[in-house]
Amino acid sequence: MNPSTVLGMFGGIVMLSAIIAVSAKDLGFYWNVPGIGIVLGGTIAATLISYPLHEVLRVFRVFIIVLQSERYYAKEDMEEIVEVSRQWFKGNLPAIESRLNELKNPFLRMGIQLVIDDTPLDDILDLLQWRMNRLHAKEAAEAQVFRTMAMFAPAFGMLGTLIGLINMLFSMGGNDFARIGANLGIALITTFYGIILANLIFKPIAIKLERRTEQRVMLMNMVQEGITLMSKGRSPAYIRETLKSFMARYEDEIRQ
Repeated sequence: MNPSTVLGMFGGIVMLSAIIAVSAKDLGFYWNVPGIGIVLGGTIAATLISYPLHEVLRVFRVFIIVLQSERYYAKEDMEEIVEVSRQWFKGNLPAIESRLNELKNPFLRMGIQLVIDDTPLDDILDLLQWRMNRLHAKEAAEAQVFRTMAMFAPAFGMLGTLIGLINMLFSMGGNDFARIGANLGIALITTFYGIILANLIFKPIAIKLERRTEQRVMLMNMVQEGITLMSKGRSPAYIRETLKSFMARYEDEIRQ
């Protein structure tokens, strides 16, 4: 599990629940099934209208990915590039081909395969860049679904508020104060639900996915740089030091 995601998401829910428990006489006041139906149902319906079904269904898989702790094998990939370049520098093609099957990074494996196949460097870079652009576009689209849901949730919260107020106004002609109170509760609680879903669930997940994409593209850029140097016939020591500097520079830029 990703500790920061789990701590932030569930810690926020626990904190809000504790504050409500201390300030309210009854926690049940904050549980309103019609309000949840309006906000959550409306948000899902609007998202289904906005995006194809398969993209919306993929949201659930992406949500599980966000909760997991993903490790980036930057150091391992750098060592693999250096080791393969060492064999390439020696002209030991059979050793490289046997090592290719052991590489876990498909992006790195494809780049090395193109080099040993004597593919022109410009063509290698074009293909690698296309793969990076495709990954960036795919994951940016996944994050955009959550950003869209974060935009819809408060809007449907306001819609629930209007529904509750309209029902309350039509109930004021009688003496059914319980009905008036129930409608007023729906009017207020739906806005509460919309703000919580948007700012504690949907928007943070979108930011987390965008951050994840930055890290993955950074790693792919490092691999591309190593493939470029290997194709140019640079020494393994030069490649190692260049990739170390490359990684340090990108980490500094991302963490600023």
